Amino acid sequence: MSKGLIGKKLGMTRLFQSEGQSIPVTVIEAGPVRIAQIKTKERDGYEAVQVGFGQKRHPNKPELGHALKGGFTGGYRALREFRPGEGSLVEGQTVTLNIFQAGEKISVTGTSKGRGFSGVMKRHGFGGGRATHGCLTPRGPGSIGCSSDPSRVFPGKRMAGHYGAARTTVKNLVVVDVRPEYGVILVKGAVPGPNGGLVLLRKN
Repeated sequence: MSKGLIGKKLGMTRLFQSEGQSIPVTVIEAGPVRIAQIKTKERDGYEAVQVGFGQKRHPNKPELGHALKGGFTGGYRALREFRPGEGSLVEGQTVTLNIFQAGEKISVTGTSKGRGFSGVMKRHGFGGGRATHGCLTPRGPGSIGCSSDPSRVFPGKRMAGHYGAARTTVKNLVVVDVRPEYGVILVKGAVPGPNGGLVLLRKN
């Protein structure tokens, strides 16, 4: 069986425990996914399970042909690979939320929210300059270079630039509840990406 699922981040809510404690959770619509291809070490050089999620509105012919090999008549919205788990694997087999249990820890991968071109205070948490006595650049980075030796800016200097919209993995998020009847999983922790974004859920 696959050790992960593809899902869609729906938003946040909260759950109340029996003691009255409020737990913030992220609701993720995860699965069901279909096994599109089984990759073997003899043929592909590594072992993996390729799964497909959702249905693409306008798939092209190669996408349709690849989906038909696994018994799916339409193209997949997303294809991702996971490590194979225990049990037999058959192309076209459906993987559901039952692979996760409440209380276990998982890793979630997604594309973080894009923040465009950001300054050093937002991007790196700089303190900024003084806000009094005529300071003209209170949010500027300040001096960036050295003096006569070595007379250059070192690579990797933290400066303003593109921030966000990057592949991000957050580990050890706690599964609070699994609700197969609704097709959702409730996770406590920082799930990357905006509402409606695709995320990958992996067993640790």
